[in-house]
Amino acid sequence: MCNGVRTGTIDARARTQSSIAVTNDGIDWLLFNTSPDILTQLKASQNLQPARQVRDTGIKSIFLLDSQIDHTTGLLMLRESDTPLKIWCTEQVHEDLTTGNPLFNVLTHYCDIEWHTVTPCETYKSIPGAKDIRVEVLPLTSNAPPYSPRRDKPLPGDTVGVLMTDELTNKKVFYAPGLGQIEVPVWDAMQVADTVLIDGTMWTDDEMQQAGISKKTARSMGHLPQTGEGGMIEWLDKLTDTRKVLIHINNTNPILDEAGPEYAALKEKGIEVSFDGMSLEI
Repeated sequence: MCNGVRTGTIDARARTQSSIAVTNDGIDWLLFNTSPDILTQLKASQNLQPARQVRDTGIKSIFLLDSQIDHTTGLLMLRESDTPLKIWCTEQVHEDLTTGNPLFNVLTHYCDIEWHTVTPCETYKSIPGAKDIRVEVLPLTSNAPPYSPRRDKPLPGDTVGVLMTDELTNKKVFYAPGLGQIEVPVWDAMQVADTVLIDGTMWTDDEMQQAGISKKTARSMGHLPQTGEGGMIEWLDKLTDTRKVLIHINNTNPILDEAGPEYAALKEKGIEVSFDGMSLEI
């Protein structure tokens, strides 16, 4: 897929690593996950780079859904912050990022960190940057990263999703970029959401094996593939009045080719494929 983009042989757009930012006033933002490409993403979004001073960002808080490399290493790019980084995450994520992958320890040499503990099944109403947005935390069945002591035996809190509710309009968004199994609380959240931003990592379970890239399957890494029995499409088909958007898409996934049959199949079912700079007004 990457070669096809470089050579222009497929109809696809280059993408940076997966993250989203949320706001209710267009000024202050809550960032979910911090991709290695965060500087590129900030430069591409004027709203997130207001330039009110020499070093500035519209990001008021950072919420880490897990401790995976592609969701956390961008923190190092924010190390020159003049104010403490306000980071919200579970105890398991904090442990991984102070031991197996000690990003927090490194950051303390550059800036202060305010760690706010996130507990699965709790709701938070006062996260800076998320004015009038209620954030309900749901534990997800996925997998912990290779440097975690809980790899292949994750506990609730290693990966979470969020159901966000605009308290002014009662509109809801469910966000889960790493999701290996749809359990009852997750399905309940998906059904009440007006928009779901859901794990779109791989089309098939053996996608990376077929590409000769890895022996790992989608499910072993904690990602529910789109196809196959019990796959993501099967679940999304049950949502009739919901905006459905796939996010966190691996570079092996054929849905990135907008002229391909997989992309067409999703479009026919009313399932969107996220892209850099995508803006959703809920």
